[in-house]
Formats: sequence, C-alpha cells, structure tokens
Amino acid sequence: MKPFRIRLTLIIMLLLAVLGLAAAFTMAHIYKSSHEQTLEDNMLREIRLLETTFDFQAVGTEGQPANSILDYYTQQAQQIGKLTDSRVTFIELDGTVIGDSETDPRGMNNHSTREEIVAAKQDGVGSAIRYSSTLKENMLYVAAPVNKGDTFNGYIRLSMSLTAVEDGVRSAWTIMGISLLVLFIVAALVSYYVAASLTRPLEHITRVANRISRLDYGARVKLERQDEIGELGKAIDNMADSLEMQLKVIRDNEDLLQSVLANMTGGMVMVDDGGKIALVNRFAEEMLSINSRRMIGRPYHELKQHYELSRLLGEGLRRKERIHDEQTLYNPEPRLIEIDGVPMFEDDDAYRGMLFLIQDVSNIRRLERMRSEFVANVSHELKTPIAAVKGFAETLLSGGVNDEQTARSFLQIIYDESERLNRLIGDILELSKIESKRSPLEFSPIHLQSFFETIREMLNSSAAKKKITMEMNVPEELFMEADEDRLRQIFVNLISNAINYTQDGGMVKLAVHETMSERGEERIVFDVTDTGMGIPRKDLPRIFERFYRVDKARSRSSGGTGLGLSIVKHLVELHHGIVTVESEVHIGSTFTVNLPLLQGDEYDL
Repeated sequence: MKPFRIRLTLIIMLLLAVLGLAAAFTMAHIYKSSHEQTLEDNMLREIRLLETTFDFQAVGTEGQPANSILDYYTQQAQQIGKLTDSRVTFIELDGTVIGDSETDPRGMNNHSTREEIVAAKQDGVGSAIRYSSTLKENMLYVAAPVNKGDTFNGYIRLSMSLTAVEDGVRSAWTIMGISLLVLFIVAALVSYYVAASLTRPLEHITRVANRISRLDYGARVKLERQDEIGELGKAIDNMADSLEMQLKVIRDNEDLLQSVLANMTGGMVMVDDGGKIALVNRFAEEMLSINSRRMIGRPYHELKQHYELSRLLGEGLRRKERIHDEQTLYNPEPRLIEIDGVPMFEDDDAYRGMLFLIQDVSNIRRLERMRSEFVANVSHELKTPIAAVKGFAETLLSGGVNDEQTARSFLQIIYDESERLNRLIGDILELSKIESKRSPLEFSPIHLQSFFETIREMLNSSAAKKKITMEMNVPEELFMEADEDRLRQIFVNLISNAINYTQDGGMVKLAVHETMSERGEERIVFDVTDTGMGIPRKDLPRIFERFYRVDKARSRSSGGTGLGLSIVKHLVELHHGIVTVESEVHIGSTFTVNLPLLQGDEYDL
C-alpha cells in the first residue's frame, strides 16, 4: 500500500502545483495588466493636463514646420519629460513629429501608422506596448488627439518604460515562487498525512482480507470510524463473522461425516466419473490393506491385488446402475465380502461416479452355517433317543417280550433315553436363554471355600464310583462377586466333565488363587485339572462349540449332551471373564477360568 500512498501524495501535490501555478499566472497577469492600465490612465491624465495647461504655438500649415517651432516643442517636451519621468512627443495630424524629449524630431519618421496614433485617430485614445530599439526596452505608448484651433491640431504622445512594471512582476514572481515552494512543502506534508490517513486503514483492511483469504477467519478489522472506510471495515468484519460461522458449521459437519465414515462397520469406496478413487474410509483401508492417502486420486484399477473387486468397480462405472455381488478376498485369510454399488447423480442428472459399500459378511455366513449345523445337530441328537424310545416301546406294545427281566431292561433303556432327552432339551433351552440374555445375572458376595464344598458334596458320589480322588485348594479367606447359581453351573460342568473323562483311580484337582491384571485389577484364577484321556491338539480350537465332541461314543455313554462347555463359555463371558484349555493326550487337561474379583462394566483381561 505504500506505493499507493506515495502516488496519492504525488497526485495531490500535482493538483496543488497546477492550481498554484494557475493562480500565480493569473495573479501575475492581473498585476501586470493592472499596473499597465494604471500607468496608461495616469499618462492619459497627464496628456489631458498638458492639453489644458501647455502653451501651444502655431505650427503652420504648409511644408515642414520651422526650425524654431521644432526647437520650441522639443525643448518643452524635454522639460515636461523630466517632470513626468516619461518621453513626450508632439505629433501633427499628418504624423509629422514636431517635438520629442528623447530624439531630434528632424530625424524621426512619420508616426501616422503607429499603432497608438491609429487607435487615437479612431477611438480618441490609443495605446500600445512595443520594444523600443532606441531605448532597448519595452515601452508603453499612450496618445490622444489635441485640437487648439489654429494653434495646434495633432497628438500628444507619452511613453514610459515598463521596466518598473516588469521588475514588479519579477519581484511578485519571486515572492510567489517562494510562497509556492513553502506551500508545496506544507502541501507535501499535509498530502502525505491525508494520504496516510486514507491508506493506513486501507492497508490494515487489506492485511485482514489477506489473512481471511489464507483461511484465518478469526482476523478482524475493528476500525472505530464513522466514514465510508469504517463502513467497509464493518462489512469485512461481518463477512468474516459469517464465513467463520459457516466454516464452523462445515467443519462440524465434516468432522461428523469423517467420524461416521471412520466408525462405520462397513467399507466405503467412492470412485468419480473419471475412474479415480475419491474416498476410502478406514474400514475399507483395513479390509483391502490399502493406504487411503496414496490411493485417493489414483485410478481404481491400481487395486491390482484385488482383481475381481477392481473388475466389479469398473463394471459399475460402465453400467451406471446399481450392482450387487459377493466376493472372497484373500488378505491373507479368506474373507467373504458383500458389495453394493450405487450410482451418484446431481440434481441436474449429471453423473458423478459410483459409491461402493463393502460389508464383511464372513461372520454372518459363518453364523448361518452354525445355525444350520446347530439345527442339524439338534435334530440328530433328538432323533437318537426318540428312535430308541419308540423302538423299545413298540416292541413292548407288540407283546414280543414275555420275559419280565427283558421287559424291565427295555423299560430302563426307555427311561434312560427319556432322561437323556430331557437333559438335552433342558441344555438347549438353557443355552438359548444365556445367549439371548433373557436371564440377567444377580451378583452377590460368595465365600469360595464354602461354595466349592457344596460342589464337592454334589459330585462325591460320581467320583467315588470311579475311585477318583478330588482335591480342592481354595484359600479360606477368599471372597468374590458373582451370580452363585451360574457360577455353580460353570464349575459343576467343568468338574463333572473332568470326572467323566478321567479313568478309574485318577485324580481331579481344583486350584484357586488371586492375580492382578495389566491395569492393576484384582482377579481370581480357577484351574480344573484332570488325569484323563486328554484332548488332541486339533480339537482344542473347537472344544467350546455346541455339540462338538472329541469322542462321540464316549460322550453318549457318559450321558453328555455336547452343550456343557458351550454353556460354560457363555456364562464365563457374562461374568466378564475368559476360559481357556490346555491338554495333552493320555496325560490330562486343565481348564482355566479367569474372573474379576468385583464385577463392573469393563475389565481388562
């Protein structure tokens, strides 16, 4: 803005200079004209005075005037010239000079054509300014006709040097020049101050506008002025307020959109009409193992590691219509994804590209398979005891068994199978309630030593039949918070399984101790160890699945339903805990349950 301030100062000074010079020229012209006019009026008055007081002598009418007359008028002109400080000339009507205060009239030319004489003849008064070659200076000539009858009929002309006038004009120019110089200096200072007062707020407004253009919407002008510049500053402040408010709304919406995109449980990929990737959310990054910063703005076919997906994106862009498909990604493990492509159109039906929604349906499909397998397993498990009951009942009803001992054996089998069927249905209903969380847990303090003593009493008879030794190492002072019925269900299942799958004469051991989590929370660890047949390593990952049995024949003979460990896993998770297993074939197994000492909303395991 400083060059503009300098330009404005120069413009103001130039205007003042033009006005000053114009005024100076006008004043000089008026001064000169006024002095010349005053001088002319004085000379005319002197001529009229001479016309009245001068003693004219007859000149004669024929030929040249006599020398005496010439001498007389010359002598008188010289005397008058000394008195008036001017040149006096007596001129006859025909232009003949008969007397002059400066020059001998005998050598002077006829003056009938002189400008002042011609004007005097026409208007009664004549004047002229011209350079005198005799005196080498500018002269003012004033002539007027004088008629004294027979004595004198001609013109009296006075001339006076304009040196005084010109000296006065030069002095005036000197004074005006000095005055103009002082005026210019003062004007320069005043102009710079005025220009600065105008440009300084404009410079401030420009700086604020530049800050706003660089997205600094907190910048404000804050001018306390009531003029147009102040109004401009207020307008820019109002504009900045509006922009800041709109930007805040835009940023809030953008943050909300980014948060939604980042936390979506599905992937989102947007491809513009030019085939370039415009948006990739975090879930899609993880699913496709790509970097959004590198991929945005790149062609979609650079997804070379996912050829089928890239082909589907290209098909959607080409067709410009909704598409749906399922594909398997290997990244590195196989993952089944569901892809929905939606075309994007503006209000004016302008095509913007395609939006692809990617959903990982691996778990859904796995759950569907598990549900199908569960239904199949339930059907199979129910069919076996029902078929046995039906078969033996039909045999008894047909009267084919007359032996009372055989009939009693058949009835015992029917009773055992019905009991097994009852347990199976009970376990299925129990598992369903646990999974649907229809039965909320009721937590209360539990003295663990007393708690496990009741379990020992419940299972003592089963262990005694197989001569299995039961050991329970539970600290006497240990309490924890849990749902007592559900906790009993967990350990009855685990300990009874350990008894069922341990050979006669074996041992089942329960050990309980306290520990601390990584976050410093108190937890209780329960280890149920047996010396049974063990679990093969390949079966360990599936041991908690519903109806999964390592040894199906042994499970059925022991009366198991295949749902016990699944129920245990769900109940442990409802207590915010985890259950794990370690096992070696022919050596034994150890099931470990890790539960919090006190129940809360979240626990770090």
